[in-house]
Amino acid sequence: MKLASPFTAIVIAGILCACSEGAKFEYDEAKALQKEVSGEKAFAHVEALVGFGPRPAGSDAIEASRRYIEKSLGDLGWSVERQSFESSTQQGRKTFVNLRARFGGADRRDDEVSGLLCSHYDTKYFETFEFVGANDAGSSTGLLIELARVLGLNPQVANEIELVFFDGEEAFGSNITGKDGLFGSKHYAAQIVAENRKTRPEWGILLDMVGDKNLNIRAGVRIPRSGLRELAEAKESGYLVDIEKVQERVDQISRSLLSASDDLELRSHIGISPDYIVDDHVPLNVVAGIPTIDLIDFDFPYWHTQKDTLSEISAESLEITGRVTLQLVEKYLMP
Repeated sequence: MKLASPFTAIVIAGILCACSEGAKFEYDEAKALQKEVSGEKAFAHVEALVGFGPRPAGSDAIEASRRYIEKSLGDLGWSVERQSFESSTQQGRKTFVNLRARFGGADRRDDEVSGLLCSHYDTKYFETFEFVGANDAGSSTGLLIELARVLGLNPQVANEIELVFFDGEEAFGSNITGKDGLFGSKHYAAQIVAENRKTRPEWGILLDMVGDKNLNIRAGVRIPRSGLRELAEAKESGYLVDIEKVQERVDQISRSLLSASDDLELRSHIGISPDYIVDDHVPLNVVAGIPTIDLIDFDFPYWHTQKDTLSEISAESLEITGRVTLQLVEKYLMP
């Protein structure tokens, strides 16, 4: 991910996914799922992932990570589907694999869901040092596995959510560009469009770098536009995204995020970034029209350095992020 300079806004006129009709879910504070989040369990998953070493796209270590994620989710009652594809990179043609998970059996893969919870699980490739990425992206991946456990405690909530683990978020060059990085989320968003469904998920939450011991999440909620024109595949797909409506819904979700953190008296750790942040939420917003926010602590001094190790993250930070995420989902976003 990276911070981007503000772009001149453009409007891609069209339609946004239809919302579900009628209330299906009643929030019960006494049984709120956020109370069940365990930072220690999330940290243990991060520790296991870091144990595989550097996990850049196409490596043996990322395949080991995939098998770990698949087994962990399977043991928790989630069915995982591999979404494999190839793309050209600065290091030649590579195979990438997104992981899509639904609660219950494999027959649920085509069911409609209300929302997405996402993380990337690859680490950036560095030739000169070993980068194990405890925070980027071990923290969000480990936490998402823990959230899968907690969501499974309430199947009514779990059935409304798809978990997505993106491959290839990291660029092979120095920075993410239109042709380098965000490989998995761009492919996922394009496939969502290709499915040509009448309704799409109504919201998405991307987790990235959420384990910093000094947790200071500033959510990415501003949608870059003209600089990512190449991501908008409206002409080819026939699906048109109304960026202004997507941004309006993202703003609503961001206000709900702050309300969720206030509910839990965790507001000191949660805020909104004033900057454009280029991360996996961008294709979801721009290409697929799924209003998605990015929970990210970019105030991390060890970003993309060999010091991004387990000693720089904490179970407490993972638990805070997980609790706020589930409070947002269960109280404010469920249909």
